[in-house]
Amino acid sequence: MITVGNLSVLFGGVPLFEEISFMIQARDRVGLTGKNGAGKSTLLKIIARKQEPSSGTVSVPQGYRIGYLPQEMKHNSGKTIFEEAKTAFAEVLSLEEELNRLGKELEVRTDYESEAYHKIIDRISEASQRLSLLGSGTIDGETEKVLSGLGFKQEDMDRQMDEFSGGWKMRVELAKILLQMPDAVLLDEPTNHLDIESIQWLESFLSDYPGAVVLVSHDRAFLDAVTNRTIEITLGKIEDYKASYSKYVELRKERREQQMAAYLNQKKMIEDTEKFIERFRYKASKAVQVQSRIKQLDKVDRIEVEDEDTSAIHFRFPPAPRSGKVVLTASGISKTFGEKPVLKPLDFLVERGEKIAFVGKNGEGKTTLSRIITGQLDSTGTLEPGHNVKLGYFAQNQADMLNPDITVMQTLEQVAGNTTTQQIRNLLGAFLFGGDAVDKKVKVLSGGEKGRLAIARLLLEPVNFLVLDEPTNHLDMRSKDILKEALKQYDGTLILVSHDREFLDGLCNKVFEFSGGNIKEFPGGIFEFLQSRKLESLKALEVAVKQAPVKVKEEPRQNRQAQQQSDKERKQLDTRIRNLEERISGAEAEVSGLEEKLADPEVYADRSASATLLAEHAKAKANLDTLMTEWEEAVSRREALEGAG
Repeated sequence: MITVGNLSVLFGGVPLFEEISFMIQARDRVGLTGKNGAGKSTLLKIIARKQEPSSGTVSVPQGYRIGYLPQEMKHNSGKTIFEEAKTAFAEVLSLEEELNRLGKELEVRTDYESEAYHKIIDRISEASQRLSLLGSGTIDGETEKVLSGLGFKQEDMDRQMDEFSGGWKMRVELAKILLQMPDAVLLDEPTNHLDIESIQWLESFLSDYPGAVVLVSHDRAFLDAVTNRTIEITLGKIEDYKASYSKYVELRKERREQQMAAYLNQKKMIEDTEKFIERFRYKASKAVQVQSRIKQLDKVDRIEVEDEDTSAIHFRFPPAPRSGKVVLTASGISKTFGEKPVLKPLDFLVERGEKIAFVGKNGEGKTTLSRIITGQLDSTGTLEPGHNVKLGYFAQNQADMLNPDITVMQTLEQVAGNTTTQQIRNLLGAFLFGGDAVDKKVKVLSGGEKGRLAIARLLLEPVNFLVLDEPTNHLDMRSKDILKEALKQYDGTLILVSHDREFLDGLCNKVFEFSGGNIKEFPGGIFEFLQSRKLESLKALEVAVKQAPVKVKEEPRQNRQAQQQSDKERKQLDTRIRNLEERISGAEAEVSGLEEKLADPEVYADRSASATLLAEHAKAKANLDTLMTEWEEAVSRREALEGAG
């Protein structure tokens, strides 16, 4: 349990939030929400003990463990992906070492009645229980499972951390937190660096997580899938809703309507009272009433309603110049990096008005094909743009393409056309550039700010073919809504790479699934795609059958090899399951025998004997738990193979 009591934070004397209090229980799934700058990330840092509040307390029980993933952090180097992830089990290794040391100490001690002796017994019991919970015998298996769930391939495990981008390094940090199994997990924008499949896997993991989870995220679908409680930071206070994000939005709307009605009633009462005071202030016959009204006003607890900025909500792209019916023709497009083929020869058409979503695991070629289409990357094969095609492109590194020596305002003015200065300011405000921020030089902006500026700039450009690669990574929900609404109204052709399912919903009328270097086309939106593939969620793409290779002659041989490998794994699993069942029977008998001995009053009266038996029982119980976990994993894998045919 985490208890936040009367917490206040001041920045430059200005309160970020004041005297907020709430509790987080063991199985809570909390989404933190509020405007950008409301203090969500700051609150997570304070709970994680990474920042001190101006006043107030954060209390946790003794031994309570908190795992915290910030939006950005420095990463260790010099280790492989697998080695770095395994550092999460430092506690396991420490506990095993401690149990061995305490066991040896008990063997030589004879002060059975002393307080120190009993403390050792208690610590052995605590450490054994914790070790049993952590599952010391499954370290390698758990590490590989979590890394795989977060998108790492088998061949990535032995690659150096330094070979990966910051986003992939953040996945390793997330893996370490999940492997440590802390009592509470605090995650600040965890989906920014994940693809759709990894997000789906994380959703499933967090839904079954035995501890508390607190999230800051701009991914509505992710919040809805994970959270059952929403805490909103507003006007320096909090509003606590026992609901997931979508339900919170409905409840908040109702609360705001009630709040606004109360605010308007109070405002009228205050105005009427002030008029009375002003009218009769200097009349002696009304002096008592005037003083009474003044005191009444002094006692009024003024209702505040947070302003909702609705500027530019209906902002639209400029009309797209009309292109030919065929926007792009691709013939035999392929790409190889070193010896690794990323894209096999591809043939496809993009027609005017199509809105295409690129989906699939990271590393399957979505960004590669986007860069080839936009001329950022060479390839084999031919690309033929259609008549009068005018291309607009947003890349994940779009921020690097902005002019660093001009201001935010000047960046948009360069492409503004007939857009007025006030409309530009409204658009910048919608993307969190308000007040003096419009006069900042681009070179002093953060990575996230540059990304938002690049999106805002794109909204002013008259193009008829847009290619957007992960445009929502640094956008808050309001900015995403503005962009999504503009894209809905956009009358050109669109290719969209995104892991944000809620953002994709309603935007695309065709899906390209990337898998094994190939693409497969599906008509309809993102959820029609799932239905056509008979998938409950995009995480099922992890185990979905890949598209058939281009060379038909190789298919039978590959199928036979796959079947042989599957049969081999089945036999290995059958053998392992039988061996584990035999070992479990022996371990259960050992635990049962030790429990019978411990139940004997004579043995229990002998402090030395009972202490030794307690240590043996704890060790045997931990071994049994580990064997059971291994057996469950083996059976689960065997069932999965059977289901796959």
